[in-house]
Amino acid sequence: MHDRERDAGGRARNARPRDSFGRPLPPGSVGVPRIPDDLELPPDRTLGYAQELLDDGLAFNAHEVLEAAWKNGPFAERLLWQGLAQLAVGLTHIQRGNAKGARTLLLRAAGRLELYAPEQGGDHGVDRTGLIEYARALLARLAEGAAIGPDDLRPALRGR
Repeated sequence: MHDRERDAGGRARNARPRDSFGRPLPPGSVGVPRIPDDLELPPDRTLGYAQELLDDGLAFNAHEVLEAAWKNGPFAERLLWQGLAQLAVGLTHIQRGNAKGARTLLLRAAGRLELYAPEQGGDHGVDRTGLIEYARALLARLAEGAAIGPDDLRPALRGR
């Protein structure tokens, strides 16, 4: 039986290389550089790094950066970081051709971003209103069966 690699807390880790959409590649393949499991950045750097990854078409990697902020950040900001991470996973599902998964995650993302009250933690300049509208527009396009290209999957986390 093959034991999975585990971190100090006993959580399973997968060191296999991944493609640009986050799908595991065969062992020994060259993939996209991984985001460290223990990544801890201040909010401004987290958003900047995630934005760079989104702009490069690496929504899965952006999700990992945002997920680290959700898991390592203050509880009061949990909905913000969850919503952003789920938005990035929704984009990943679109990149992978999984419309059903994309709809589920985009709905969750919009819901969490709507529920987040910035006075609880801070908004860090995140354009929540714009991102909610963006998620809803993608949902409408998915419902119509409209084509969604790579340039449509580069949202601005903060106003540009």
